[in-house]
Amino acid sequence: MTSVAVATRYPAPPVLKSADIAAKTGLILLLGLAIVVPGFGNMDGKGLVPRAIAYPLVAFTIPFIWFTWWRPRASFPWTADFLVTFVCFSDVFGNFLNLYDGIESFDNMIHLVNTGLLTAAVILLTMHRSSPLGAVIERAVAFGVSAALVWEIAEYFAFLRWSPERLGAYADTLSDMSLGALGSIVAGFWVHALWRRGHLTEVAPQLELAHQQRSTFRP
Repeated sequence: MTSVAVATRYPAPPVLKSADIAAKTGLILLLGLAIVVPGFGNMDGKGLVPRAIAYPLVAFTIPFIWFTWWRPRASFPWTADFLVTFVCFSDVFGNFLNLYDGIESFDNMIHLVNTGLLTAAVILLTMHRSSPLGAVIERAVAFGVSAALVWEIAEYFAFLRWSPERLGAYADTLSDMSLGALGSIVAGFWVHALWRRGHLTEVAPQLELAHQQRSTFRP
């Protein structure tokens, strides 16, 4: 008889847990102040209301999924949740520091890095560490390009269609999507390389039971 684990529990990494909670708290505070105090956060005319709605929803998606479906069988996936939360926080914080207007290349860097971080989070949440490189890159590209496209569509309807920036939006959109695709590919290689080196082995507890069951019943 083969014994199968009922649940997978990993200890919460203290630094990552604290950083995740701090990023969520900072996100809510900055968005709340931007809504209440006119001009705060440098987001006037930049889709403040859509951001104030979408970012908290995105930042709390993983906690909601975990609490609803994964909690009985897995500990909380802190790494992936931090990556998603940091993406939302970094955009709001970048606006708060006026980096988008003050540093010309900041927007490009955000598209490259944040799409990569989101892609890494999706890979960690949906793929076991034993996955082959080809499958990881395939999912990275599929998600990364789709995420970049969704972001550009959301950006256009949130504020670009009324902004003078729309006149150069075509070239900017192509650049942003290309950088997002590149970021997702880099993230795929990065996550897979870390797996092969024995890292990131305790970041997706919700996948372990299913992987054990497949291994048990594999002929």
